[in-house]
Amino acid sequence: MFKVLVQILLITFLSIPAFSADPKVEASIVKIYTVSKVPSYTTPWNSTIRRSHGSGSIISGNRILTNAHVVANQTFLEVKRHGDTKKYEAEVEFVSHQADLALLKLKDESFFDGVIPLEFAGLPKFEEDVAVYGFPVGGDSLSVSRGIVSRIEHKRYAHSREIYLSIQVDAAINPGSSGGPAISNGKIVGVVMQQLSRSQSIGYIVPVEIVQHFLDDVKDGEYNGFSHLGITTQTMENDSLRDVYGMDENTTGVLVIDISQKSNVYEKLNVHDILLCIDGHNINNDGTVEYVKNKFTAYKYYIDQKQIGEKVRLEILRQGKRHKIDVVLNNIADDNLLVDTIAHDKRPRYLVYGGYVFSPLTRNLLVNNRSTLLRLREAATKWATDEKEEAVILLKVLASEANRGDHNYSLWMVDKVDGKEFKNFAEFIQIIRDFTGKYLIIENRDGVKIAIDRDKARELEQEILNRYDIKNTLRW
Repeated sequence: MFKVLVQILLITFLSIPAFSADPKVEASIVKIYTVSKVPSYTTPWNSTIRRSHGSGSIISGNRILTNAHVVANQTFLEVKRHGDTKKYEAEVEFVSHQADLALLKLKDESFFDGVIPLEFAGLPKFEEDVAVYGFPVGGDSLSVSRGIVSRIEHKRYAHSREIYLSIQVDAAINPGSSGGPAISNGKIVGVVMQQLSRSQSIGYIVPVEIVQHFLDDVKDGEYNGFSHLGITTQTMENDSLRDVYGMDENTTGVLVIDISQKSNVYEKLNVHDILLCIDGHNINNDGTVEYVKNKFTAYKYYIDQKQIGEKVRLEILRQGKRHKIDVVLNNIADDNLLVDTIAHDKRPRYLVYGGYVFSPLTRNLLVNNRSTLLRLREAATKWATDEKEEAVILLKVLASEANRGDHNYSLWMVDKVDGKEFKNFAEFIQIIRDFTGKYLIIENRDGVKIAIDRDKARELEQEILNRYDIKNTLRW
């Protein structure tokens, strides 16, 4: 009986088809070596040098497709093909930090000799087999792991903190795999992006739809980005709330509760409108749309399909009547928000004045700061307006005799300077430059004031910069 059982198990194991990597795909996989200069948003005059590596794939046009986070803040890039030992210098041609995608080009195009570029497939199906190619930590050679598509829906991208369609797979994804392709039937169905921390075999890839949007965007030689509607909505699953807005059982949609003044829909939509359809696609009461038969995701799916400058048709219910509105999508998220999305490839802006360090409020700072910061986090939820495009904070105080008594101020919102409100950081700086009085007053909305002696600030400026190893008092 034991021998029979062993034979049955052995036959079962042997009957499982072995997975083998595709040599044509392997030849198009590259390892990317990145040296980056990462800025500090708490001490914006400082930065650190980091070395890291990621993965990528060769596509048409002698280009390498990878993640934006693999090459973010880069100062020097090299790439190496699978099966080769020579490294070639590369540079970023286009980058979408929103969608965590980048295209690289080579200074020496002999790198591509003999390579057949990978092609793209369509959106994979649920439970479709995928193979993930890349160079994860733990070794230097190419790694291939196999899994299935377990979920397709909108998720927050770790790199940008924006929400886009993503594919969840159960293939092993580890640091270093980022930027490599997810392959099905020899074609790219997505780009490896991130893994879910504290979990086993839950990884995410950027789906081919988002990749294709990026590639189409840059065909004219310029990256414009993914459009942002600039509205806040509420689900309408509560029957009583639906009755309040005159929605019968056959009417579904979401309630518009806030609109960005910077958005193109500002003059066309009203708060309390019910958003019913986008380009003829019905929005469900839970805020989802059907993107393939019996599969649902966030309604912004049909906004993400559009390029900047394209038109979208919205159908709304307003005071019991249906209306159709055409809107040209001209904004990205940063156009609509008071506090921009996560910044990359940019140096922080700051002003040191009398030892007081001022800077725009950034999402980079909020993400990396674990204190409550209620006032600052509140600002991060607000829309920009014509009067207020950017929030400014007193980041910290560099102790000196010019600011005695104020050394404990940090992460403090500034609402007025010299009694004046300001539109953005540039206008804030201009007010300080134009000030000719004795004491410059910095004030918050609660009426708390800081007084800076203009003459003493100027007199001690260089001494303070030298003391704290700061080269420039102003970077903006």
